[in-house]
Amino acid sequence: MNFAQNPNFYLRLAGVAYLANIALGLFGETVVRGTLVVAGDAAATAANIANSPGLWRAGIGGDLLMQLLDIPLIVLFYLLLKPVHHGLAITATLFNIVQTSVLAVNKLALVAPLLLLAPAAQAAMPAELLAQLTAFWVKMHSHGFGIGLIFFGVTCIIRGYLIVKSEFLPAFLGYLLIAAGGSYVLNSAAQLLAPDLATLLFPWVLAPSLLGELAITLWFLCCGLKTTAWQAQLNSPAAVLAK
Repeated sequence: MNFAQNPNFYLRLAGVAYLANIALGLFGETVVRGTLVVAGDAAATAANIANSPGLWRAGIGGDLLMQLLDIPLIVLFYLLLKPVHHGLAITATLFNIVQTSVLAVNKLALVAPLLLLAPAAQAAMPAELLAQLTAFWVKMHSHGFGIGLIFFGVTCIIRGYLIVKSEFLPAFLGYLLIAAGGSYVLNSAAQLLAPDLATLLFPWVLAPSLLGELAITLWFLCCGLKTTAWQAQLNSPAAVLAK
């Protein structure tokens, strides 16, 4: 059974994967890094990671699982939205691939503290230096995460536009996704270019992103799309010519 034969079946699978990604993202950011990383205190951060390496590794594993789940989601979103505009669907796919690649490689920054806080490194370097290096790599991960989310923000904006223009999903989902993408881009750009502004905006600036992604996830799970309208748009002259 391919996507065109039963798009709602695959859409519900996408909803499950998307919901898992949201849960994994919240776990990594709040339960793991939100608990172990102490802002402005390198020594406390290093001590927390050294005392809870299992939790830190669980955060890395959860993040990598999130990136793995991104792969089927990228494919399913492309199949879903290509009837609306093939070129834009491919463009969103490419931005999403870059985002996932950046975030996957960025996990190395979270592995570095584990290596720095291993017994061999602790025996070879002063504790203060290890703490500062640990804080450096944690900060590098934060910046890498922000860079990845710029690409994901553009992905959301394009997908939101395609949903608004579609005939098989409600337009409000598209507008929510556009707002989510805009919030990702704004937050990440502020983090990189105007850190003081980012401090003022966070975490409220990310509220639209959570609302938009959660809304589309629940719609995929509970409602799905208008199959007849999707198939009609798939077989429209413009979509056929773009294949």
